Amino acid sequence: MVDRLGIIGGGIVGIALARALAQRGDGVTVLEKEMRLAAHQTGHNSGVVHAGLYYAPGSLKATLCAAGRARVRDFCTEKGLPYREVGKLVVALDDSEVVALDEIERRSRVNGVPDLERIDDRARIAEIEPHVAGVAAVHSPHTAVVDYASITEAMAQDVRAVGGSILLGHEATGMRAEGSRVRVITAASDHLFDRVIVCAGLHSDVVARFVGADPAPKILPFRGEYWALRPERTGLVQGMIYPVPDPQFPFLGVHFTRGVYDDVHVGPNAVPALAREGYSWLQWSARDTWESLRWPGAWPLARQHWRMGVDEISASLLKPRYFGKARRFVPELRMSDLKRTVTAGVRAQAWGRGGELLDDFAVDQVGAVTLVRNAPSPAATSSLAIADYLIEHHLSPRV
Repeated sequence: MVDRLGIIGGGIVGIALARALAQRGDGVTVLEKEMRLAAHQTGHNSGVVHAGLYYAPGSLKATLCAAGRARVRDFCTEKGLPYREVGKLVVALDDSEVVALDEIERRSRVNGVPDLERIDDRARIAEIEPHVAGVAAVHSPHTAVVDYASITEAMAQDVRAVGGSILLGHEATGMRAEGSRVRVITAASDHLFDRVIVCAGLHSDVVARFVGADPAPKILPFRGEYWALRPERTGLVQGMIYPVPDPQFPFLGVHFTRGVYDDVHVGPNAVPALAREGYSWLQWSARDTWESLRWPGAWPLARQHWRMGVDEISASLLKPRYFGKARRFVPELRMSDLKRTVTAGVRAQAWGRGGELLDDFAVDQVGAVTLVRNAPSPAATSSLAIADYLIEHHLSPRV
């Protein structure tokens, strides 16, 4: 059979794109290897709807995050899904972090973060988060939390409602050009498409190899592990408490988030995963690990960030280390307040041959195949806007 458009990947980006295409009248088929949608990055994150505080002005992240935040809010309102503006407080713990906080404030204002407040008054900080430590902060009152897995399922219902097809348990194992069309091979069936869009997340570089795309960027999986506050201690956190991030590293550091269902989780950290889907130290793949180690960028990356790597791994393995990181922000926190959760996420972090970690969204084109090569946070926030971007820049005029 010949379908007009095929999408590989049933995370929120792939399903948002399928929804946009199906609603404009295109025949769409989504191929998802798992037996449910949102099984990986989409269903294993903090649930934050980012307001755009950190991203370089003019970058795709900054532009699409701003557009996507409003779209997610409106979608949740339309579908009756929870959307809670709990607010985010980015805290400078001491004077050494104030210059970096100044840069976050500057970026936030250029990016149009709504109602941003700069705070240099300890009393005002305490009004927002009574239990937090710090000498200065920026507050984003409209940063929100949602349930991205539920949003993805609601989008999928819209896809099906207008005739789109979503096939679960269909892992793409090969892809080849046949004239002007593209054949996608799965264990269950083959599909011939006019165009294919790959939104494969943790496996995006693997699928890219099917069509001979540049091996770079490669995906380096980073696991983020969470602890949760015991229910009787969740009053220590009103909304979100974030650190001033290290500008040399694409991860934010351990932070506190009150979730959409009123739980409070602490984390994530960022440790190299031993498999693309390595949600714990016990899940490892010799093949995935070897591919990472032999990548040309492996040793330059290790030389640049080994100290941070040792610090993150030790906090992963030793609860007192993790607790120490968290307690810097909430001095009243006790180690007994933290309980282990089964939740962890694996971030599909793209990296280049020279060891550089890619920060912005990245898309490649190989013939009739569009490849989303890097879509880390805030991809869930930006998902509806990413769909519009892909259609405008890679799928128009209509095929």
